[in-house]
Amino acid sequence: MEHVRLGVIGAGNMGGAHARYLLNGEINGAVLTAVLDSSVERAEALKKEIDSSVQVFTDEDSFFESGLIDAVLIAAPHYYHSPLAIKAFGHGLHVLCEKPAGVYTKQVREMNEAAERSGKIFSMMYNQRTNPLYQKLRNLIHTGELGEIRRVNWLITNWYRSQSYYDSGGWRATWEGEGGGVLINQCPHQLDLWQWMTGMMPKRMRAFCYFGKHREIEVEDDVTAFAEYDNGATAVFITTTGEAPGTNRLEIAGSRGKVVVEDGKLDFWRLRVSEPEFNREYKGGFGAPECWKVEVPIEGKETAHRGITQNFVDAILKGTPLIAPGIEGIKGLELSNAMHLSTWLDDWVEFPVDEELYLKHLQEKAAQSNVKKDKNSVVLDVGGTY
Repeated sequence: MEHVRLGVIGAGNMGGAHARYLLNGEINGAVLTAVLDSSVERAEALKKEIDSSVQVFTDEDSFFESGLIDAVLIAAPHYYHSPLAIKAFGHGLHVLCEKPAGVYTKQVREMNEAAERSGKIFSMMYNQRTNPLYQKLRNLIHTGELGEIRRVNWLITNWYRSQSYYDSGGWRATWEGEGGGVLINQCPHQLDLWQWMTGMMPKRMRAFCYFGKHREIEVEDDVTAFAEYDNGATAVFITTTGEAPGTNRLEIAGSRGKVVVEDGKLDFWRLRVSEPEFNREYKGGFGAPECWKVEVPIEGKETAHRGITQNFVDAILKGTPLIAPGIEGIKGLELSNAMHLSTWLDDWVEFPVDEELYLKHLQEKAAQSNVKKDKNSVVLDVGGTY
């Protein structure tokens, strides 16, 4: 195979953005050959904009059976990610899926099983894994430089979204259409990074989600979660879309120091002697280990969506290892599922999360929804988003 013929599923905000950089020839070894969207209006609008050599479909079966594609990039509403990926694998196609992997872990587990059976390349659009800052932090953790993790705090509130944003799409901010709010829409990258950088999943979690606290929506727009790990470490994750100005500050404390990520910098407070060793040997009462503050140099450039797409194409053509293997998408989703379920049960939730119990509660929320919105969507500029 000299090049990968890509079909984009979804002609909305993200799908349109992916289609444009593919058409501009920004991905080596890839060519956009087809686009699928269930909306005739969106499909026609995109057809007028894009190259005439790209075929636009509104019928799913015709798209998959066209013979025009080797791989798909899925940018449809969340509930469709897993079913579309499963169908693509069934047609022998490689899959790159936008975040999140799905809405509930049961459907994502089925998608992962289909991927493994197919033997095809499967990647998630976790573009924040291309950020050299987070790559460096992951390296500090996995090489033992930070020591054993003891505490993780992530305050990420710079997701400000106005009511007009939520009103721009009929599927937005509904249990039936989106399957959640800030956790399923804005935070999948951070939830993925949380477990990817630390290499840890919690043993249990207690969360407090507030639904429609700041906006006229039925899903969560304000969340505080507390997690515990097998090694005794704890974590706090706080997020909202209703706060301005917002903050994005990640702090991780280990037995050999502390790191803080904020304002595009990675600061490392490095202990000359690990805290456990100092504690064993120090006899002076008041005192603390000697600490050096180091501003860690960050080299390289974040390649974002294009970087993940290029990596996906290179994996197909050259066997390049994936930056974001698709089967890992279930981990960040399980964190958000746990936060919802803990709130609904008003109790701790153990890991692994009870998939059937979560799905039961999610289906009840969707069935009880009173939200009636126009199903037509306004196409927004997503150039400055994750």
